[in-house]
Amino acid sequence: MKKNMGTSDKAVRILIAIAIAVLYYTNVINGTLAIILMAVGIIFLLTSLLNFCPLYTIFGINTCKTPKK
Repeated sequence: MKKNMGTSDKAVRILIAIAIAVLYYTNVINGTLAIILMAVGIIFLLTSLLNFCPLYTIFGINTCKTPKK
């Protein structure tokens, strides 16, 4: 897998995942919405840790800075 996520993109995804987790554990969200948002948060966290987003590949997006030659 080729890296296609930059550091700012990773930071935003991690912050969103943390916010969803906090909302869940403080019972602000519950039920079906909580399950869906927790799944999204887990996906955001995993893609951030792997530096790879499959949807970016499909749409041809690359936020990772490439070194200049």
